[in-house]
Amino acid sequence: MTKEVYIFIDESGDLGENGSKYFIITAIWTEKPELFDRLIKNLRRNKFKKILKDVHELKANSSSHELREYILRKFNEIEDAKGHSIILDKHKVHSKYLKKDKHKLYNYVCGVLASTMSFDSKHLIIRIDRSKGKQALRDDFDGYIKRKCTEDDSSRRVEVYHSWSHAWSGLQIVDFVSWAIFHKFECNKDDYHKLIEKKINIYFMWE
Repeated sequence: MTKEVYIFIDESGDLGENGSKYFIITAIWTEKPELFDRLIKNLRRNKFKKILKDVHELKANSSSHELREYILRKFNEIEDAKGHSIILDKHKVHSKYLKKDKHKLYNYVCGVLASTMSFDSKHLIIRIDRSKGKQALRDDFDGYIKRKCTEDDSSRRVEVYHSWSHAWSGLQIVDFVSWAIFHKFECNKDDYHKLIEKKINIYFMWE
């Protein structure tokens, strides 16, 4: 029997006209999400216990260099885990429809990301950070991503959850992974990406 695949999705950058040059969406997945839990629990209980005593949620942009490196190195050591990342150069968005509706553009980029992933599993469990406030937007995203994930197998079961990232280790880890890739393209600094480059496949929109 095929095991469930657990997919965690997060983004870096923004979709505003005057914000970042790049917008990046990253997915990491595993059949053993308990390994992600173990990674976060171990660093909280041991090496970074004092530093993280009052930290509710781990975020790459507010973490030390040492913590970023530690999480990325440990993620890279998890054999079962893999990931894909979509790089969007916002200057290449020429569709007026997508420019006007950031939610549709976000869904579209996620759909492209989904199309790069291939699974033997009949059951996908997707968790995304709970950033969409309105239920209608969440429903729109859910329907779109489910269609994309079942294009190659209509019998596949897909569950989508909009979850608080502080409650899910996978969402915290993908935040660091996506941030590392964003750091490479937006800041032209490759130090963090090099720690995970063999683990994450990178794809470019419209190229």
